[in-house]
Amino acid sequence: MPRKTSPETPLYVRLPANAVDKLHRAAAALGVHKKDLVADLVIKYVDPDTQRGLSALAASRRPLDTSERGPMIGSYSFQPYDPPEIMNAEQAGQFLQIDEKNVIELAEAGKLPGKKLGPVWRFSREALVAWLSTPETEKKR
Repeated sequence: MPRKTSPETPLYVRLPANAVDKLHRAAAALGVHKKDLVADLVIKYVDPDTQRGLSALAASRRPLDTSERGPMIGSYSFQPYDPPEIMNAEQAGQFLQIDEKNVIELAEAGKLPGKKLGPVWRFSREALVAWLSTPETEKKR
């Protein structure tokens, strides 16, 4: 007998890969659509209208990491890093994730591609990427 359908609202969520795998396997084993399985689980286990229902949901959530210092609270703001085509030693260090001092030492030793223009070093992003891409034995030549 076909399942009664009620009005549907799209819901797009990102789930951990292992949860998606479990959902996929359960739906396949039961011979139902994943959306129907999720809807049935929500109807059966999610009760936001009572304190008991909310407490049960809260208890099923993973606990916070409470290490010796307690839970970590803070925020993070992602800022994409798009390095310039030509970089100074500080920017090259940031790009290579090493200290500026090490960049200058490598450049002065001829191990890192760069040009000294007066008192300052300049590095091409393309040359640094190519340098990183070469096997270690070729870099030593």
